[in-house]
Amino acid sequence: MALVYPRKIQLAQTPTPLQYLERASREWGRGHRLWVKRDDLTGCTLSGNKVRKLEFITAHAVDNGYDTLLTCGGVQSNHCRATALAGAQLGLGVHLLLRGEEPADHEGNFLLDHLAGAAVNCYPSEQFVREIDALFAQWQQHYAAQGRRAMVVPTGGSDGIGAWGYIAACEELAGDFSQAGIEQAHIVTATGSGGTQTGLTLGVALHELPATVWGVNVCDNAQYFIDKVASDTADWQRLYPDAPAVAIEPRVLDGYVGQGYAIASPEVFDLIAHLSRLEGLVLDPVYTGKAFAGMLAEIAGGRFEGCRDIVFVHTGGIFGVFPQRAGFNRAQAPGA
Repeated sequence: MALVYPRKIQLAQTPTPLQYLERASREWGRGHRLWVKRDDLTGCTLSGNKVRKLEFITAHAVDNGYDTLLTCGGVQSNHCRATALAGAQLGLGVHLLLRGEEPADHEGNFLLDHLAGAAVNCYPSEQFVREIDALFAQWQQHYAAQGRRAMVVPTGGSDGIGAWGYIAACEELAGDFSQAGIEQAHIVTATGSGGTQTGLTLGVALHELPATVWGVNVCDNAQYFIDKVASDTADWQRLYPDAPAVAIEPRVLDGYVGQGYAIASPEVFDLIAHLSRLEGLVLDPVYTGKAFAGMLAEIAGGRFEGCRDIVFVHTGGIFGVFPQRAGFNRAQAPGA
């Protein structure tokens, strides 16, 4: 169907490869072929799934006269780090409102936020959750008083604008499928703010891709993400009324959050270490490690029977590995 994209600013290194996991397929596939869409390779420091969304978000900001990006997330937010670096690359100011106490040591994404020159404010979690809308308004007014315009970018860049990033990625996947001989697939992604899942779900429908999209939630519950994908889709339709109308059905693989957001079990740390040795593929304990573990559990339970190919979207998060290095202490190399 005809699809006209809004303008974007080239930030991501795309297309990203679709990699076949031969040894992982043998070990865990149970007759399925396991693939990974390497969106951890969308850049070096400006890496991961957030960059695809920011291509459209930053273009919207520039085209509408904003000079500052105001966004939020956890202290080790991949989205905030990507926004800080994108802003530096484009000459836009960036202000980050982070959930949690300021770390004693600057490391991981938090270090990169500062290196990129972003303004950073940390708020206790309860205050952040309770007051985030008021905080956004407060800082917008602060910049307005200086004669500047700050655009609020929601958590994860997950809204109707950001959805275009993974609508476009589905065009890549169509080519990947053709080249790899994939006739039908299940697509599995970590879902934390819902935007990547929204874009993939819309993109599969818009590009008539023979695939079913599943989000493995790393926080909240299944109903939250069913509602969030529906909400982001409605926002997309509102902002782009000339886009084709499509029906979507959000699907969530629930039950793999563990003790909470950004808290991984020893089994997830072990899986990350094992996959690193098996395929040279490094996941993170916040998003992709939990999502990959959930995918393997669903394969073992027979969820994907009748479909040969399963595509895991690697959404990045490498800088989140380092602040949680203690979790790998027990995941020693063989013979260590």
